[in-house]
Amino acid sequence: MNTLGEALGKLFDFEVTADLLTYPFVQQALLAAAALGLVSGALAPLVVARKMSFAVHGTAELAFTGAAAALLLGASVGVGALGGAVVAALLLGLLGQRGSERDSVIGAILSFGLGVGVLLLWMNPQRTANKFSLLVGQIVGVDSADVALLTGCAVAVLVVLALVYRPLLFASVDPDVAAARGVPARVLTPLFAVLVGVATALGVYTVGALLVLALMVTPGAAAARVTASPLVATVLGVVFAEAAVLGGIVLSLAPGAPVSAFVTILSFVIYLVCRGIGNVRLKRATRPPAAA
Repeated sequence: MNTLGEALGKLFDFEVTADLLTYPFVQQALLAAAALGLVSGALAPLVVARKMSFAVHGTAELAFTGAAAALLLGASVGVGALGGAVVAALLLGLLGQRGSERDSVIGAILSFGLGVGVLLLWMNPQRTANKFSLLVGQIVGVDSADVALLTGCAVAVLVVLALVYRPLLFASVDPDVAAARGVPARVLTPLFAVLVGVATALGVYTVGALLVLALMVTPGAAAARVTASPLVATVLGVVFAEAAVLGGIVLSLAPGAPVSAFVTILSFVIYLVCRGIGNVRLKRATRPPAAA
């Protein structure tokens, strides 16, 4: 009980939190997290619409593999995670075109990435803190170079998404009609997979490879419970992702706890609230009119 009380006391120690917010490394972490929340929130509704939650998890495992390889070679972990995620996205987009094969392809890539990543970590027994952060995230260690990489990748993803958003949304909502209208689904599928891969690699910094779904899927799932408008869902996805990632960082400062724990908790709470609102609206819409 004393340990729990001390932890709660540190969690609500606003003076310590306010003091830590003045440190440059925390401010850099918040900037990087804001870029991550923007891109993941914009992609999350499309990830949900295209039923790619499992694919995000598989992509995250290869992002973990790339980061582990970079850590072993002494290279940039961010670049390694980005490379691994893009490779995974291309494999998923090219090998998983047919729906009947998609789950098996994702499962094969996921298990391969996780196995190789664990082997690479075993080959590098020195940097235990960095190894742990690859799995659960550690954004407070982000430096200015990482901020530049995260921001640049986020801008690139958003620009490409804006260019292909309308045909991509059409192909996501009604793929058969979109194909009949000449929408190039065979091009859009691997392209969107690459966008998801880049965003997933950025998410490894914050929530780690094991919990990246908290930003790439949950905000979109929450938005889908309260609106049927694609535009509103995108805006809500960004708001929910920003609230989860920025709020998670701020809450983790005083107790010094892993950022990913608070990010995932906030994201899940937002989902539960939206699910409750959606259920209430559904009951009201299906309730029979009162007798005169």
